[in-house]
Amino acid sequence: MLNIYIVRHGQDEDNQNGILNGHRDMPLTELGKTQAQQLAQKIKNIGIHFDKAYSSPLQRAYITWKIITDALSIDAPEQLDIFIERDFGSMTGKAIQDIEILCAPNIIKSETVIYFLNPEGAETFPQVLRRAKQALTYIQKKHKNGNILLTTHWDFGKMLYSAYYGLSRTDTLVNFHFGNWEVLLLSLSITEKEAHLFQTKQYNH
Repeated sequence: MLNIYIVRHGQDEDNQNGILNGHRDMPLTELGKTQAQQLAQKIKNIGIHFDKAYSSPLQRAYITWKIITDALSIDAPEQLDIFIERDFGSMTGKAIQDIEILCAPNIIKSETVIYFLNPEGAETFPQVLRRAKQALTYIQKKHKNGNILLTTHWDFGKMLYSAYYGLSRTDTLVNFHFGNWEVLLLSLSITEKEAHLFQTKQYNH
């Protein structure tokens, strides 16, 4: 059986400052590094062995991966652009608190987060979902079984979850949380409600 473990990176400087990052390549904060170290210890404690690792090329994901894999002695990851965060287009670098001002009415609101849908130059969620399906197909063709580690991002991680379990992208955005340094398990052995291996409460893009 193939088990895909999806890790979201630790807190980066944009997360800390309430800035929309997307493809911006800001480093982890000290808290973000600590989160990655704590996550590595949690994984070590439950004894998961990873057969292959992949990472987004953005440093917040890659450095999170490196901290984890240094602790677990995993070989270098394959960095692929297909695992990168959603392109935020004209919203890149904008303050999270300004999303509704700049993007309404083309937004989706949950209890904790506001998502912008189609600002100029941004990847739309249908496009991100399509890329997530392509990423899953890539992994599933290369690996028929084993444990795969993928370090990625907020929006893309959510769409991976939605694609794997065949869920509505809108329902996933509104009802599903994927915080910094959380881990999701995509596996035929569990249901979508059991996907959170480790869960936090950090509601930032």
